Amino acid sequence: MPRRHMHMTGAEGAALRAALRELRTRLGLPEAFPPEVLAEAERAATRTATPTPTPTPTPATADATDLPLFTIDPPTSVDLDQAMHLARRPGGGYRVHYAIADVAAFVTPGGPLDAEAHRRVTTLYLPDGKIPLHPTVLSESAASLLPDRTRPALLWRLDLDADGRVEHTDVRRALVRSRAKLDYDGVQKAIDTGTAEEPVALLKAIGTLREALEAERGGVSLSVPEQEVVERAGRYALAYRLPLPANGWNAQISLMTGMAAADLMLASGTGILRTLPVAPDGAVGRLRRAAKALRIDWPHHVPYAALVRSLDPRLPAHAAFLQECTTLLRGAGYTVFTDGHTPDPALHAAVAAPYAHCTAPLRRLVDRYTGELCVAAVAGARPPEWVTAALEALPGEMAAGTRLANAVERECVDLVEAALLKDRVGETFEATVIDVKEHEPRVGTVHLEEPAVVGRVESGSADLPLGDRIRVRLTRADPGTSKILFATA
Repeated sequence: MPRRHMHMTGAEGAALRAALRELRTRLGLPEAFPPEVLAEAERAATRTATPTPTPTPTPATADATDLPLFTIDPPTSVDLDQAMHLARRPGGGYRVHYAIADVAAFVTPGGPLDAEAHRRVTTLYLPDGKIPLHPTVLSESAASLLPDRTRPALLWRLDLDADGRVEHTDVRRALVRSRAKLDYDGVQKAIDTGTAEEPVALLKAIGTLREALEAERGGVSLSVPEQEVVERAGRYALAYRLPLPANGWNAQISLMTGMAAADLMLASGTGILRTLPVAPDGAVGRLRRAAKALRIDWPHHVPYAALVRSLDPRLPAHAAFLQECTTLLRGAGYTVFTDGHTPDPALHAAVAAPYAHCTAPLRRLVDRYTGELCVAAVAGARPPEWVTAALEALPGEMAAGTRLANAVERECVDLVEAALLKDRVGETFEATVIDVKEHEPRVGTVHLEEPAVVGRVESGSADLPLGDRIRVRLTRADPGTSKILFATA
């Protein structure tokens, strides 16, 4: 995939920043936190940021600060939700400790901070800065699992057999202390060169075992090159980012924990699952037509998940098909169940198992509630009243927040594309046709090789050749409407 960046500086950069400010207003995005929310966050940070372990910890406040946890995140991230420690078990198998930031330790149910989190629902990411779910005094400091800081956490312990299957799950409140803040590039390099210490090296061992189990149960993880807006020293650019294997291994740890959380809640009879219906036959049929057009061999006896695992996202045709596969992920939502009633739906089709969001409470509202439900399930206790009282409304709140986050992401990329290309109207570019409208075959989407742009294309004389490389001419690039348009050349 193309890696060269297209930059914009000076007055153009200032114009883009103004357009991004207008976008925030147009979409009604949250602005600064209200004073009463900031005040509560400051009090909570002072009260909880550096707790002193009791001489004899109880199960609710266990002291796990001796566990050498580490985090894996992008280098600039400071809102660190998860820290892990990986080890071999005596006699075979593995033990995964996975600490999740204990946001509930800082938030008073029904207070201003809680109400504001329900209004925001999720952290929003824009090129000129993110809009956090919680004030940064919490999300980037007191509640974040930063290295060499004692922090409250929900500490998961998952015991795996030699094949990576979960044999036992435990989660409880604990004080933890991360030892290192690692990034994906560094972890990948250390593993590839054989210089990683065992707790880090085991990420590959456990991650690949979990990937094999995912294949066995018919699940699928899409490795799609992501178009992203980046800013470096005041200069904006568009780039394609191809996930590393370490991204996938790390995701498998989170995925495993989400599946364990779903099992705990199902056993207890109360919970909230992340669900996805099975794609209709028509959607899979459309993918088969796309595969044929992209000259991807898909024998009828090969399941969809197996085909996806065989693809190389570095190849343009494969990347285009993987992008098409994301259409099967539409329709994801949240399902609440109480009083032992069987949830319907209960499965996440892409995971091919029950699954729950529980590993990102600093950035996603529902995870705070899922964590509480799991702690209660392990303890054999009833969930707190503030948790059960909020369950019914959570699916709707999360759906609205997810729609807004998706709109922000797409609008931001559209804005930057239009701003970067506004002086190049009339120029031609090499591109790959990655989508064609089913009932309008002369309208579709192209993936430019340089710069890193994905845009709408229209053909005036012939149907668009899905999967083919063609030349296109830029006919419109208007930052005011956040739109670009190409025509076949």
